Amino acid sequence: MHRFLPALTALALFSAGCGYMGDPLPPLANIPAAIADLAAVQRSDRIVVQFSLPTMTTEGIEIRSPLEVDLRAGTAAIQPFSAEAWAARATPMSPVPVENGHVRMELQASGWIGKEVTLGVRVAGSNGKESKWSNFVNVPVVPAPPIPASAEAKATAKGVLLTWQGAPGEFRVFRRAGKETDFTRVADVTEDHWTDPDSQFGTFYSYVIQRVVKVANGHEAESDLTPALTINPQDTFPPAAPTGLHAIPASGSIELSWENNTESDLAGYRIYRAVPGGNWERIAATGIPGFSDRNVEKGKMYRYAVSAVDQSGNESTRSAETGAALPQ
Repeated sequence: MHRFLPALTALALFSAGCGYMGDPLPPLANIPAAIADLAAVQRSDRIVVQFSLPTMTTEGIEIRSPLEVDLRAGTAAIQPFSAEAWAARATPMSPVPVENGHVRMELQASGWIGKEVTLGVRVAGSNGKESKWSNFVNVPVVPAPPIPASAEAKATAKGVLLTWQGAPGEFRVFRRAGKETDFTRVADVTEDHWTDPDSQFGTFYSYVIQRVVKVANGHEAESDLTPALTINPQDTFPPAAPTGLHAIPASGSIELSWENNTESDLAGYRIYRAVPGGNWERIAATGIPGFSDRNVEKGKMYRYAVSAVDQSGNESTRSAETGAALPQ
């Protein structure tokens, strides 16, 4: 029985040595990856800065410990640009608020008016090792753009009409519809009014408007947003009066025809008739631009007019009248 022990011992030693192959790996550097989505824009008298913190190291290892954020603002006075020279002169911005791995903070722009501020950020891990500097963002700073004044919203037949006051320039319109939680940019205009062609009657809308000023090198400065304009437009707008009404005597009837209305919410037409010296009476309703009046007498003159009605029950004014009589 004991004669098998040497063989088993040798097999165990061989198996234990199988896990080691080649030279040992070097230790991980554990350097955070650089931030690549730094963005900034002037809004009113502030510079709004946003970026996301890295979640991986340069070696693709997940970062589990909190990062220290080094955000700086300065001028790129030395050309060609040097990150080291800029960082030595730039001012650290703190505290830097971090929420769910994202940073959004506002810097006062008053000290930079008439200058171009350069922003950059880097992070350091718990081991003190720093990432490379992020992408750099240049923001030309101008006096705060004014908020559009006296903004109003009202319902029209063509959609919600927004009006405001402000110096000639560019404006942006943002809308929130129904149960939406966020505003969406829906228009860029150069006038002091805009009609929302996509608005629907019976739906709640909120709108905000912003002044935009073009500055150097394709950059923009934004005003603060106007207070929200909330409206639930209702359809109180009748269709246009029908046109081209004709009345033609036929065998035992007077045949009416007119041009078809083009409103998208058109429901139909109402036909009115009067005899000389008599009052107008509504005699019928129809969904097509035509009607055959068979309740007529020979030799009697009849006057006709028609109106258009939409799906909300709004009725147009009557068309121009026309007349006809059956021959004796």
